[in-house]
Amino acid sequence: MGSTSKKTFLPLDPVSFTDKLPDSTPYCPEPLEDILKDVNDCIIPGLTHWQSPNFFAYFQANASTAGFLGEMLCSGFNVVGFNWISSPAATELESLVLDWVGKLLKLPSSFLFSGTGGGVSHGSTCEAVVCVLAAARDKALERLGGWEHMTKLVVYASDQTHFTFQKAAKLVGIPPSNFRLIETSFSTGFSMSPEMTRLTIEDDVKSGLVPLFLCATIGTTPTGAVDPIVELGKVAMEFKLWLHIDAAYAGSACICAELRHYLDGVELANSISMNPHKWFLTNMDCCCLWIKEPNLLTDSLSSDPEYLRNKASKSKEVVDYKDWQIALSRRFRALKLWIVIRRHGLANLMYHIRSDIAMAKRFEAFVRKDERFEMVVPRKFALVCFRLKPKAEEEDEGRELNRKLVEAINSSGRAFMSHAVAGGIYVIRCAIGTTLTQQHHVDALWKLILTRFGRKALALRKRCGTEFVGDEDEILDDFIAAAEM
Repeated sequence: MGSTSKKTFLPLDPVSFTDKLPDSTPYCPEPLEDILKDVNDCIIPGLTHWQSPNFFAYFQANASTAGFLGEMLCSGFNVVGFNWISSPAATELESLVLDWVGKLLKLPSSFLFSGTGGGVSHGSTCEAVVCVLAAARDKALERLGGWEHMTKLVVYASDQTHFTFQKAAKLVGIPPSNFRLIETSFSTGFSMSPEMTRLTIEDDVKSGLVPLFLCATIGTTPTGAVDPIVELGKVAMEFKLWLHIDAAYAGSACICAELRHYLDGVELANSISMNPHKWFLTNMDCCCLWIKEPNLLTDSLSSDPEYLRNKASKSKEVVDYKDWQIALSRRFRALKLWIVIRRHGLANLMYHIRSDIAMAKRFEAFVRKDERFEMVVPRKFALVCFRLKPKAEEEDEGRELNRKLVEAINSSGRAFMSHAVAGGIYVIRCAIGTTLTQQHHVDALWKLILTRFGRKALALRKRCGTEFVGDEDEILDDFIAAAEM
C-alpha cells in the first residue's frame, strides 16, 4: 500500500513519460510479464504515492487490507445493481450498511431506513450533491409553479466550502450569479457566520429571488473549519432552505464520542454526506449520503423504461438505487464498506482516528515551540495549518518564502504537502491520516521542514554575501538542534 523506500512525490516531465510507452494500440496480445514490467518501470515512478506514510497533502485517501479485499470481491462479482431485482443482496446490504454507519454517527432515525429516511452510496461528494441539489430544485420549482422560476433560485455556502458545490449548482441549472459565497474570517475561525448568512438571504428575498439551498461543512478543505449547524439550521428553517451537511472529511471522526458534538443540530438538516474513503479505512471510492425524504430524491431522479419494469419494483416495497443517483449502473461499494466495518470494528476505527489526531497534536506542538513558525489557525481534527513567520510588513515575501518551502519539501521526494490560502495568508497544510503513518514519520517530516528551511536560509546568506564558519551540514544540525531545545 505504501512504502518508505519509494519517493512519495517525484516531479515528472510529461514528455519523458510518453516517450517510454508506444503511441498506438498493440495488435497482438502481450505477455503479462511485459505489461507488469512497464507498470514497474514507467507507471510507478510517475505516481504520487497516496498510500505512503509520508503523504501529508490535501486530505488522505485511506486504504486497508479489508478495503482491498472488499474491492477485489466487488470487482470479481462485477454485479450491476441498478435495481433491486438485478442483484437483491447488493441492494439489501447497502441499505443495511448505510444504517450501520448512520447509527455510528448517531444520526436521527429520520435519516435511516429503520426510521423514515434512507441512505445511498455514491462515488464522490460531487455526485451526491448534484442529486440533492436536483431534489431541492424540483421541490422548489413545484412550489413556485414551474421551470420559468429557475433563474430565481439561490444557493448559499461559505468561501471555505469545497468548490464542488459550485460545480454541482451549475450542473443542475443554477446560474453562477446566484451562488452566494459567505465571507469568512479569522474572527470566526473561518466558519460560516449565521448572521451574515441571514443578511445575505434577506437581501435576496427583497430582490425577488428564492433561497433554495444552504451548505454547512464539518471540516473544510483549506483549514478544517466547522460551520455552526444549529444556528445555520435555524436560518434554513426560517427561510425554508434545504440544508445539506458536507462532512466528507471530518464526518468519520464523529464516531468518537468526544467529537460527536460537531454534528449537533444534524436533525435540522435535510441531507448529510461523508466519505469513508477519506478517513474510514475504505479504499476509493465511497461516499455515503443520507436523506430525510427519499421520495424527493426519487421523484427527481427516477426513470421507468419498459425493459426495467418488474414485479418487485412495481410493489414499491424495495429500493431501486438507480433512482437515488445520476447514473443507471452502480458498483457494489457496500460490500467493501461492510467488510471494513466488520474487520476493524468500531474500536479500531476510533483508534485509527484518535491516533491520527494525537499525531497532529504532536506536530502542532513542534510548530508552536519554534518561534520561527506559527499556527495560522487552531488545529482542527488531524489538520495543522502553519507557516514560516514573515518579517513585519513583508507579507508578500512571506508568501513566497512559504511557497518555496513547500516546493523544497515536495521536490525532495521524502514527503508531500499542499497549501491553502486563508484570510489572504498562504498556509502550509499538514494533513495527517494516511493508514501507515506513525509518529516517527511525523517527527521526520518536521526535521525535513527544518532542514529545507535551513538550506534556504544558507542559500540566502550566500546570495547576500554573508560569511559563515563551519561545514554546512554541521550548521544545519545546529539549526535543527536549536529548534528541539
